[in-house]
Amino acid sequence: QVQLVESGGGLVQAGGSLRLSCVASVSVFSMGWYRQAPGKQRELVAAITRGAITNYSDSVKGRFTISRDNGKNTVSLQMNSLKPEDTAVYYCNARVVPGATLYWGQGTQVTVSS
Repeated sequence: QVQLVESGGGLVQAGGSLRLSCVASVSVFSMGWYRQAPGKQRELVAAITRGAITNYSDSVKGRFTISRDNGKNTVSLQMNSLKPEDTAVYYCNARVVPGATLYWGQGTQVTVSS
């Protein structure tokens, strides 16, 4: 069992920045962020492997940066140039090894006002 604890959500004006962080209870292979807006499906935002291979949604490329500290089992998401359409609950997830169970955090709300 992997516990994930997120922090850093909040309310920000359009054009502003927020930084999300997530800490895992154990060492994991991959970590990532998904988001879910009201009435929409959960979607990938960004993901990163232990070897720092990253993957971003087209909607956030150039604005968001994912990074991780393997020694501390943490992943961060730096979100710049935020837009109202970025408003959602952001969820951290992780896999211990490739193809294994995907674990989820409890989610943190990000609200971008226009």
